Amino acid sequence: VQVQVESGGGSVQAGGSLRLSCRASGFSFGHSDVAWYRQAPGHECELVSIISSDGRVEYTDSVKGRFTISQDNAKNTVYLQMDSLIPEDTAVYHCAAGYGLRSYRGPCSNWGQGTQVTVSS
Repeated sequence: VQVQVESGGGSVQAGGSLRLSCRASGFSFGHSDVAWYRQAPGHECELVSIISSDGRVEYTDSVKGRFTISQDNAKNTVYLQMDSLIPEDTAVYHCAAGYGLRSYRGPCSNWGQGTQVTVSS
């Protein structure tokens, strides 16, 4: 069963940091691309970052230099380290695993409840 559980969200001041975790259950991240998405109020589901099965990482322009995606295969967990947070980062963050993630155009809610990140100015 392909299931991901997100954690690590919270409320921080602008300039602060959070680390999100995405743990897989029933399959291995090691053979999948893993992506973080987010949905802010009034916005569509946005692709934030992808780590490919070979370790290649990609980021959307708005988070480059501030966010870092990484993977711990032993723990079957993918992380999103979020530094220098700004209010525009406020959103519900979701992770997903598989292929074709770069072309996904559906709702973030397809991947469960996600974890809330709130950044105050």
